[in-house]
Amino acid sequence: MQQSQPQSQIQTSSTTPLGRAAALGLAAACALAFTVRTASAQEGARPGAARAADWSAVDQALGRKGAAQPGGVMRYSFPRSDLQVTADGVQLRPALALGSWVAFRNAGGGHAMMMGDLVLTEDEVAPVMRSLQQAGVEQTALHNHVLGESPRVMYMHVAGHDDPVKLARAVREALGQSKTPLGQQPATPSAGDKGNAAGAGGAPGAAQAAGGGGPGALDLDTAAVARALGASGRVNGGVYQVSVPRRETIREGSREVPPSMGVATAINFQPTGGGKAAITGDFVMTAREVNPVIRVLQENGIAVTALHSHMLTETPRLFFMHFWANDDAVTLARGLRAALDQTNSRRETASR
Repeated sequence: MQQSQPQSQIQTSSTTPLGRAAALGLAAACALAFTVRTASAQEGARPGAARAADWSAVDQALGRKGAAQPGGVMRYSFPRSDLQVTADGVQLRPALALGSWVAFRNAGGGHAMMMGDLVLTEDEVAPVMRSLQQAGVEQTALHNHVLGESPRVMYMHVAGHDDPVKLARAVREALGQSKTPLGQQPATPSAGDKGNAAGAGGAPGAAQAAGGGGPGALDLDTAAVARALGASGRVNGGVYQVSVPRRETIREGSREVPPSMGVATAINFQPTGGGKAAITGDFVMTAREVNPVIRVLQENGIAVTALHSHMLTETPRLFFMHFWANDDAVTLARGLRAALDQTNSRRETASR
């Protein structure tokens, strides 16, 4: 009898108002804890769930550090500092039009989406392409960007969807078939002709801010250029780079492609003295925008040097138009702004 008394007291206490409240509170706490654990497990299991990716193994495979970009993108640059290329009497800096790059984005399940653009001489195209094909990396375009350059330069666009380290090793092996400098980290991790590819202003710390002093300063009134263009950029490798993303979401297959993976309009200014600049880059356009942009560029003394695609299955369908001019930088910026006005572009104010 004495042994059963405590049990009877416990059972009776749960029938009191205080006991019922305590029991309900315990049950609610257990249910909440279960819900949180379940939600966390589901979030971790969902492909592409928002979580920090560790790119250190990719860094090692490519032999350099990447530059983090908006949209969860990690970008690696390979400036062709070995090439001495001249176009229209201007020696091109790597950041103007000679920057190879690849960008990765976590796709979940141990896979990544990779896109890139490799700058190659004509004799490097075949061995690099063969190496990439053997490793399962696709080519999505091969073409020129400028005209009349010497030596001749080609641009190979690449894509892959696989283990990021496997993709990185494939790219490194393929670039080894060229004379691309691989043994040293670029002075500016985002160097390349789409180095400020994140959108106007780029990623924080990716390059010297526009109009700033120090080693990134240019012989160019970048503030006046930004006001005329209606978009601001950054100084990188002796070039003023501006990137202008489109308003709509770009997808490759079912996956979103952030602007920092090469689908933002890129506009680069390389000073040539006396307030002038050589400009090049590419407008990212839908089909209906192509000819209006051509007309506006021509009206403003800016030559169209190439028109083509960079991807295979993107939506909406995009066309990339490259351009060239060497004249007063502010005047050219006004012409470029008029061309941007023909596109569905998103621009930040240039007053900052």
